[in-house]
Order: sequence, then structure tokens, then C-alpha cells
Amino acid sequence: MSDVVEKTLTALPSLLSLDSQPGSAKLSSTSKLGNLIRGITELTSKHEEEKLIQRELLSIKEQVSSPNTTMRQMKELMVRTIYCEMLGYEASFSYIHAIKLAQQGTVLEKRVGYLAVSLFLNESHELLLLLVNTVLKDLQSTNLIEVCMALTVVSQVFPKDMIPAILPLVEEKLNHPKEIIRRKAVLALYKFYLIAPNQVQYIHNKFRKALCDKDPGVMTASLHIYLQMIQENPDGYKDLTSSFVTILKQVVGGKLPMDFNYHSVPAPWLQIQLLRILSLLGKNDQGTSEIMHEVLDESLRRAEMNHNITYAILYECVKCIYTIHPKSELLEKAAKCIGNFVLSPKINLKYLGLKALTYVVQQDPKLALQHQMTIIECLDHSDLIIKRETLELLFRITNAQNVTVIVEKMLEFLRMNKDDHTTTDLVGKVAELAEKYAPDNEWFIETMNTVFSVGGDTMQPDIPNSFLKLLSEGFDSVEEVRKLRLFAVNSYISLLRGDPGKLPQRFLQVISWVLGEYSHLREDVDPAVVTRLLAKLLDMKNSSSETKSWVLMAMTKLCEGGAGVSVAKEVSETYSSSLDTVLRQRAQELQYLSQDSELRAKVLPRGVGLEHVEVDSSLSFLDGFVSEALAAGAAPYKPPHQRQEELARSKALSLEPYGLSLPMSMSSCSITDRQSPTLLSMSSGLSGDSTDLSHKGGSTTLKLDGVKRVWGKEGYLVQREPVEEAARVEVPSPLRSPGQQGEGDTSHSQTPTPTPTSECDQEKQQLASSLFLGLSSQSSVCLMGKPEPQRFRRKAKGEATSSSTSEQTSNSLVSPPSTVDNLLCNNLLDSNASQLVVSSPERTSQLSQDLTSSNGTWDRESEFTNSDIKESDTAPIRDNCVAVPHQDKDRPKDLSLTSHLPAELSGFSHSEISPLCTDRSLDLSACHVQKEDSLALVVFIANSSDSDIQQMLLQVDSEELEISRVSEGEMEKVCSHSVAVCHYSLSVKRPSVHVEVTGMVSYQLLDGTPHSVNFSYKLPLASFIRPLKVSTEEYGTMWLAFSHDTKQNLTLISDGPEPLTSTLNVLKEKLQLHVVEIIGVEGIVACRLLQDQPCLMHCRVHAGALSVWLRSPVPDLPDCLIYHCQRALQEH
Repeated sequence: MSDVVEKTLTALPSLLSLDSQPGSAKLSSTSKLGNLIRGITELTSKHEEEKLIQRELLSIKEQVSSPNTTMRQMKELMVRTIYCEMLGYEASFSYIHAIKLAQQGTVLEKRVGYLAVSLFLNESHELLLLLVNTVLKDLQSTNLIEVCMALTVVSQVFPKDMIPAILPLVEEKLNHPKEIIRRKAVLALYKFYLIAPNQVQYIHNKFRKALCDKDPGVMTASLHIYLQMIQENPDGYKDLTSSFVTILKQVVGGKLPMDFNYHSVPAPWLQIQLLRILSLLGKNDQGTSEIMHEVLDESLRRAEMNHNITYAILYECVKCIYTIHPKSELLEKAAKCIGNFVLSPKINLKYLGLKALTYVVQQDPKLALQHQMTIIECLDHSDLIIKRETLELLFRITNAQNVTVIVEKMLEFLRMNKDDHTTTDLVGKVAELAEKYAPDNEWFIETMNTVFSVGGDTMQPDIPNSFLKLLSEGFDSVEEVRKLRLFAVNSYISLLRGDPGKLPQRFLQVISWVLGEYSHLREDVDPAVVTRLLAKLLDMKNSSSETKSWVLMAMTKLCEGGAGVSVAKEVSETYSSSLDTVLRQRAQELQYLSQDSELRAKVLPRGVGLEHVEVDSSLSFLDGFVSEALAAGAAPYKPPHQRQEELARSKALSLEPYGLSLPMSMSSCSITDRQSPTLLSMSSGLSGDSTDLSHKGGSTTLKLDGVKRVWGKEGYLVQREPVEEAARVEVPSPLRSPGQQGEGDTSHSQTPTPTPTSECDQEKQQLASSLFLGLSSQSSVCLMGKPEPQRFRRKAKGEATSSSTSEQTSNSLVSPPSTVDNLLCNNLLDSNASQLVVSSPERTSQLSQDLTSSNGTWDRESEFTNSDIKESDTAPIRDNCVAVPHQDKDRPKDLSLTSHLPAELSGFSHSEISPLCTDRSLDLSACHVQKEDSLALVVFIANSSDSDIQQMLLQVDSEELEISRVSEGEMEKVCSHSVAVCHYSLSVKRPSVHVEVTGMVSYQLLDGTPHSVNFSYKLPLASFIRPLKVSTEEYGTMWLAFSHDTKQNLTLISDGPEPLTSTLNVLKEKLQLHVVEIIGVEGIVACRLLQDQPCLMHCRVHAGALSVWLRSPVPDLPDCLIYHCQRALQEH
């Protein structure tokens, strides 16, 4: 042990002791802090505690402000201040003194200073800027303790903008001879990756070195980073599978030091981390899964001790076994393990078993049948958590045959539940089951009525929106739609004639909209009667302004005839003078439209479907006006949150890092990051009655109160207790059929009664036969989350008459990841997708037979219906998908497919043809072709079977891209051993580092069996970048007009005498950028993103690096482009 460490350990007992100092009173921190704690514990009220703490803080404030207070005394004062802050009392006056203590004190005093800083401040606090130089100095110190303290505070609180300043020093610590320094450096980099992933992309190879570190602690720390990266891109780390398996074998075999053992279990948390990583790597990959079968078997065998930590390891083993490619022996052992958990009398183990069973039941539904009686007993368990997890399990095994029983059990739990979060979650599940598996219209409406009543105003707004969308758009059967709407009208009229005062506000809004739209279906009910019922809702005291707005809109649709007009006139007179502007507007509309029936028929036509409305949320039609105003000297628009930030910054310390040394004309117009315009909710357009356009994002104004507190001046900040009355509301069901009434009575009679044991067992057997109905025949019944024909099959996008918020269907296509999620991408994908090749006979490629590939995933489905597909661009196989004779099977497939490229694309360079997925009848491949003004996607559909394929339908969709078909015409047949080619044009609508096209091919074989195949195709954003040729003057004008920017230091290539020119030439060659001008050590570059989305780059050589500043009118584009610039320079 070194002298420094030895001295530190010797001095630790004196951390809270202090000798007298000259020039100040004698202080003893032990007695001071001890007296404070004893004084607080002896108090009898919160008011007395507050007075005592205020006196203590006043005394501390006087002492820290005294010039005679030494660093040792300051250390003692910081300890007492930390205790006061822990109690919830603000001591902001001490924050600056904590930073001074960390800067100027000795090792022990710096330790207390760093501790106080990490507890007092958050990552966005303005005073952290003063700590950057101290951290830089301590990272370069030869004292190991100072280096450790600096790395610790960096991994806890550090400004995001200052990461580039210390990143090289932290990176150097990965090679430090002391293992504790290397471990803390890895944890600091993990923190950087979480808050700024694009700034640590280029040091992935050093993460691999940390994984192979000889110290187990450093290796364990690196697993945190790898788990995060593999979650985002598992294909990029398949080559490390054998390394993770080897590490797990060594851990399970007890090769690690005894210090890593916990209750005689070798490194349990390390085992759990490795099992999670292996499950991600082995999913849908047979080759990778076979590597880990042996070590999983060993982990299951060794984790047999009766201790909580071994149960956690077993749980992760079971999840991993059921996630990777299956092996029968391992599945049997995992099923036995789950059975031991479920049958355990211990509540914790039973919960763990239900959790595992819920996870694996989709892969093995019969496993639930083995424990059906135990699951029935869990429904009546006294522990609410066990009940909730049992209902989650039942939700997973729901099908069309058992939906009524399972939904009834969920509703029973909801009526007695008092937790808002649980209510919100279960209400959403019940609504999803009701729409997917409803046996008839009556049951669906009654169930949704109960959902709206029990869920109250806490449920997600998507539930009523989706319900109204279903009623509005309808589904396949016109007669069934009419019956559904009529039953809803009958039900809601009966509810309004009862006691509507107990119904939640959202339910009243749904009732108002339905009656306003479809009450005319009740020919025996006069519209004036419905209008009077709605008018009663306006008189209720608990009706909100938004509900009244819905009611007034519904009355406007119904006001006809003498009685209806008189009611409308009375209501409009009442609300014409309302202080609420929306209510006043609705009242004026009601007044005018009730008097003019012809105008009302034109404005609110009855029985006419709503037209699809395109909403330009970005207000791009104002671009010309904005450009002219900016050119005339107008200031760029700043969102409210940015104006608030700037106002706060003007009154406080500046948080902006020093910018690049640019000309005054450019640097003076710096604009910070902005958020894109808030997207309009399409669901609100369905009703037109929404009055509360609240922005839930909140303000991003700097918070200067320090860390978030759980304790306040009034004590612990407990959560609000839910209102009990809302849970007790029961919806009358006036129109329940006799058969359903009997079913309802039976389901409610499940309450325990003092009957003989044989009768109880018999009732449980009957309930089990109802709950688990259909699980034994997997071929005919599908579980929740798997494709199955729905009762309410929504119309396709072309048939729909209105646009609303998209619902989440069980068979929806995989949505592409966001910009942040895409920052870590597959290296192989980058190299394959970015390097274009001209068609040549020497190019060969084999279609992969695996279930996944580096460029796509697939999922084959046995049953297919149009309703199960997410609404997207539906593209039947077109004329340009010419079926041509298949080439010789012995020839390379890449070569044979290249010859099928459309003639108009034959002269352009294209990427390598990548296999997307493989079915027993189809082979799907794709490539993209670079054109000057567009990017083309070509999909090859090869029929490898001996029979023709009928009713071929190809659907493609993307959240980031605009996809348009190149030609029209249909072709629904692909002959045996032939290839169909589909041609699409792509352009970017939302920039992302990598964009993804998802799609589905559905078809029928000659025997009439429907099949479908899902696929995805990823492209780097660099494929859409084209040079933007502008002059220097045009560049300057555009620079001032653009509002979204980012700054970053890039690697400078020093191959030639002019590093700047060499670097820009590399970027020009790999990313197709246009170098506008180079003057000395500065250069300006321009490019555009298809279609016509410009981005400008200002480069300057500074301190051996290339300082880059990017600006664009498109959000996220500068961040995405800077990432590809980094990759291009690294690959050079």
C-alpha cells in the first residue's frame, strides 16, 4: 500500500474532529453535529424542527462568510450543511463554498467538498461550470485519491457541454496501471454515453479492451456500456458472443476472487448482467444461441441454493432460455424452474414465477395449463401485487374463446383497486381486449362503458379517441357498423336518463359526441328529447369547460324543429356571455346554426364520412414569408421555452461554452438548439371539441434549486390519495341480453362462501376451463399479441374517411428507432450501405437462410388479414415488377438479381444487394440506387417454389422517409422460379442517423393458404446527402437564416502539407459534400438532404483538431451529419 493511501486511511477517523484554530472559536464537529442530531430527535413538532434548522443555517452562513474560517473548519461546516439539506432545507448559500473547498482544500477537505457538490448540485446547475478546471487539474494529478475523486464526481454530476474538455483525460485513464482508476474511468465513459452518446462513438475499440481487462472489476464495469449498446444494436456485437460466454463460464465456475462472492454465490450481479446480454445476442439467431446453450445449462445447475440472489439468477436464466433459439432440454429445465417458483408458498417466489410465466407463455402456452389451478388461486390471493401479475398473465393468454371471463376478472379487480397507475394500465388492457376479441356489439359497448366509468379521467386519452375512431370509420360490414352505433346510442340515452352526475368527464364527452353524430338512428326518439338530456349536463356543477364545449357542439348538430330550437336558444343565451372564450364561440355557433337549417346542413352534413385532412404542422407554407422577413433584418423566431431560458441566463452566470472564433457577422447570430414545432394531434380533429391544447412537454428553463428533494418543509412529500368514489362507480347496463345477464350473474357469484371443499374445487375447475379455453389447440387459436382475425376489422387507409391518432395493433410493423437510438449503429451496415458499387459480373452474394440478417428481420405468420396490418402505404405488385425466368440456380444470386434492375436505373451505381428474409416460397432482397436528385429502393421478390404465387401484395412504410411508387398498375401473380422487382423513390422527412424501411409481403399459394413475411431495410443518412453548390455570398445569407446548430471537434487528417484541405477532400469524397471556399485555416462546406433540406458547415483548424459548426433549418440534421463526418474520418 502506498504512503498516500496509508496516510489517508490513518486520517479518516479524524474527518469529523477538529482542533482549535487561531483567530476563531474552538469548534468540535462531533459535538456540533451530534448536538444538532440529538436536538432534532428530541423535538415534538415540525414547527420546532424548522426553527432549529433555520437557526443552525444562519449560524453556518455567518461562519462560512467569515474571512477567519479555515479550510478544516469549512469542512466541518459542510458536513452540517449536508445534513440540513438531507432534511429538505435549502442551503444554497453554501454551494459556492463547497466548490471552493473542492478547489483549495487538502485531500480530506477536497473529499468533503466533492461530496457536497455531488449532493447539492444537478447536471444543469450553473455553478458546475466553476468546477471544470478543478476536475481537469485533479485528473492530471499524481495523487491517486485526487484522480479517483475527480472521476467519481464526473460520473455523477458534470455538464454535458463540457464533456469534450475532459474526454481525452478520461480516455487516458483506461490505460492507467491502477485498476481502481481504470474502473472509475469506464464508469465515467458509461455516464458520458448515456447523456451524450455521439461524443464517445469513436472509442468503442477501447471498450473492448476494457472487456478483456485482467481486473474483474474493470471488466464488470464495461458490461454496463455493452448492455446499453447491444440493446440498441445487437447485430453489431455478435462477434463478442464467445467472449461473453467465456466470461460467464469463469464466473459460474468460481474463477473470480472470493471478494466477488455474495452469500457463497460467485458474482451474482455479474451473472445477471451477462445473461441479459446473451439473451439479446441470441434472439432469433440459431448459430449464436448454440454457443451459449452449455453455459446456460451450467448456470441453471449451479444456481440451486435457497437464497434470493440465486432466485434472481434463475429468473434471468429462464428469460434467456426462452428468448434465444430454443433447445428442448433447456426448455424442460426452465419449465421445471418456473413450476417451483409458482408452487412456492413464499409470496416473493410466487410473484417471480408468475412474472416468468407471463414472459414465456407466448412461446409455450401449454406451460400455463400445467399451473392453471395455482393461477386460479392467485386470483383470490390476499396480496394485490400477486393479483395484478396474475391478471397480466391472463392478458397474455387471452383469445376469442376466453375473453369474456378474463375481462370480467380484470373489471372486478379494477372496481376494488385504488392505485391510479394500476387503473390506467389495466383499463388500457381491457379496452384493447374488447376491441380485438369482442364476441358481439352489446358486449363491446357495455365493456367500454365500464372502462370509461372505472377508468375515469386518469386513463390515457388514446382510449376514447380510438373508440370514437372505430365508431366514425366503421369496419368491413356496413350493417354491423349501423348496429354498433345504434346500440351505443340506446345505451347512452339510458345512462343520461339515469344519474349522469357520477360519470367521469371523458365518458360524458364520449356520450355527447356519439349522440350528436348518431342519435338520428333512433327514429322513435325526437332530437329535441336528446337535446334536453344533453342540456342537463350543462347544469351539473362538476361539468368541466371542455365537457360543456363537447355538449354544445353535440346540441348544434341536433337542433332542429321547434322544441330543439327553443332549447338551443335558451342555452346559447346563457353561454354567450361566458368568460370562457371557447364556450362563448360554441354558443354563438349554436345560436346561428339553429336558426339556419340550410347552413347547418352544409357545415355539419349528416351521414357523410369525414375527409382525410393533411395537416402541415411545420407551417412550411410560410417559409417564403419568413425568408423575406429575415432578409429584411427581422429577428429569428424563438420558442417560449428558449425565451425563458435566455431571460434566466441574462440574470445569472453564462452557461454557454466558448464558441469557435468566427467572423463577427456569424458569431453574433448564434442560436441555441430549438425544438421542432409541436405536432398536432389528429385525434382532436375527429371531434372538433377539444378546448385544452395543453403542452405536456413542460418548460426547459434552468432550475436553480439544486437537487430534487423528496423531503420538504412539511416532511415527506407523500403522494395524493386517490378518490375512492371513482372506483365505486358502476355503469348500469339497461340493454343487456338475457343470456349475457346470466353470464354476468355467474361471474359476480365468485365471491367466497362457506361451502364444502368439494364445491369450491368444482367452481375452480369450471373457472379454469373458462380461463384457459383454447390454449390446448394452438393451431386454431392465437394468443394476445399474435395475429388473429378481429371482430372489428378497421378499414384500410384508402377506405378510411377520417384521420386520427394511430392505434397500436397486435401485428403492427416494427417502428424505426429514434435519432438518439440510432447513434450507435452496425459497423457492417455502415460499410455495406455507404460504399456503392457499379453493377458488375464479379459481384456475388448469397441469400442468408438465417432468421435475421444484418440488414433486416423477418417474422413468418400462418394467418393473415388486411386488418392486422398497420395502416401504411399499400403497394400491390406493379407493372415494373416484371416476372422474368429465374436464372440458373448454380449462378450467384447477386449476379442474377443485378440483371433484373429496372432499365432506368442500370446506368447508376447501387449498393450491394442484401438479403432481407427468406421464406419457404420467397426470397426477399433489396438494394438502393444513387441518383443525382433522388434515392431509389429496389426490392427483389424471388419465387423459389415450384408453384405460382397468387394475390401478391407488398406494403412498405417508414417513419423517417417519404416513400412513393415509381409506376402504376397491378400484378398479383409471380410465376414459379421467377423474380418480381418493385421500384420506389425515397426522400427524407425526418432526419435520423440511420433510417429504416419496414414492410410486409402477403401472398397465397395454390392451396389458398395465406402467408405473410415482415422485413426491414436500413440505410445510412449519408445515402441521401448531395452537394449543395452555392457561392460564398449565398452561403452567408443562408447561415444567418438557419436556426438549428451543433458544434463538435473532429479528427484532423495530416497526410499532406495542408491538413484542412485533405480533411475536407475526404468528407467531399465519402459524403458528397461541396467545398465552397477555403481561406487559410478556415473553410466552408455546403450540402443538402434529399429533397432540398440544406445544411451548412463552418470548419476551422484549432489546437490540432478540426472545430466544426453546423447549421440547418431542419432539426436533428446537424447532429446526424456530424456523426457521419466522424465515421468518415475514422474509416479513412
